[in-house]
Amino acid sequence: MLNLTPWLNAPAWYVAFSGGLDSTVLLHLLADYARTHRAPPLHAVHIHHGLQAAADAWPEHCRSVCDALGVEFDVIRVRVIPGASLEQAARDARYAAFEKLLVPGAVLFTGQHRDDQAETLLFRLLRGAGLRGLSAMPQTRALGLGSLVRPLLKTSRQQLQAYADAHGLSWVEDPSNADSAFARNYLRGEVFPLLRQRWPQAEANLARSAEHLGEALGLLEELAETDLMAASVDAPLPWLGVESLNLDALKALSPARQRNALLYWFSQRTRLPDTRHWAGWSDLRDAAADAQPVWRLTDGELHRSHGRIWWVSAAWLDAPHAVQPWHDPSQPLHLPGNGHVWLGGGQGGEGLRIAYRQGGEVMQLPGRGRRDLKRLLNEAQIPQFVRARLPLLYRGEQLLAVANLSWSTEQDYQLHWQPATRVQGLS
Repeated sequence: MLNLTPWLNAPAWYVAFSGGLDSTVLLHLLADYARTHRAPPLHAVHIHHGLQAAADAWPEHCRSVCDALGVEFDVIRVRVIPGASLEQAARDARYAAFEKLLVPGAVLFTGQHRDDQAETLLFRLLRGAGLRGLSAMPQTRALGLGSLVRPLLKTSRQQLQAYADAHGLSWVEDPSNADSAFARNYLRGEVFPLLRQRWPQAEANLARSAEHLGEALGLLEELAETDLMAASVDAPLPWLGVESLNLDALKALSPARQRNALLYWFSQRTRLPDTRHWAGWSDLRDAAADAQPVWRLTDGELHRSHGRIWWVSAAWLDAPHAVQPWHDPSQPLHLPGNGHVWLGGGQGGEGLRIAYRQGGEVMQLPGRGRRDLKRLLNEAQIPQFVRARLPLLYRGEQLLAVANLSWSTEQDYQLHWQPATRVQGLS
């Protein structure tokens, strides 16, 4: 029933063990395999959401099952933040806990099966999902530093029930599964029984359709990679560590290919926008050349600057500390929340400090006289989101240098800046 060969070199195996039928069968299969083969250490993990009184008894049931199988067991309690969908909020809390748990290369096994695949497809169809939403749950995907693996996706719920009965397994029944107020429960308890009366292979056929859609998505992702490669060439300001795309290269694509490329790009950075929010892309793409449009998404913002679009998230959206004295210019200076700077030329001396733009700054440049910093930054095509965090070197009220920009002043100071790792990182 399980093909575990690809995961035998993992440092550890974890099982998401709710105590229900699916995860109980999965744990039993993995424990049986581990007894008869060389396998990584096996751990069962129960996530306690604290959403209903009945769930308080489940950890002890899970512990007794694990004790009988000789499997290490842990309980992780999570706080579910209420939202529009309690199911989604619980899922988010659960996977966030699993993500923190996984060491590099570790594997988390979960018990989703073929019927879950079919329910997911129908549920998302009814919500009007696009191809990415309709494609099959993948058998494996990255999760934190490890991998999430669903080894039962080809197995039906009926087969799992038969296995559990044949091996005398016991499991808990979540009373909320009978509550048809939850959309998935309604599909499972009310809709699929009717479908099976007319189409006995309904789940199998829907699951197969999800696989076909997943294959189609894979082809579109290959196309997106090609389009993004063309839009990524000649990226300026590599020291920023922030990726950008050439807007003209994207605009040369059809609107459908633009959305496809951006969806793939966003999928590694933020929760994907739904259909209603794509007007934000049109507004940003079609704004006047001298405009500074911003498209705000769940986990960051898309900015447009000097013919490129930039994904801005994390600390780039925070204001840095205003002033930082530099008592020993012979040593790098740590900037709270903004990396560090060091001098690459010019004189040291006393009275140096790092500050940030307030507006109205000027620099005295040999042969050019007093120049507005704003104009100089425009000439250097520095994006607006960078300017508020760009370190400026002062002595007294005199602006001596701007980080990573090689304008020569009479003192010939060169200020180098390494943004913080979390600033460079993408969401």
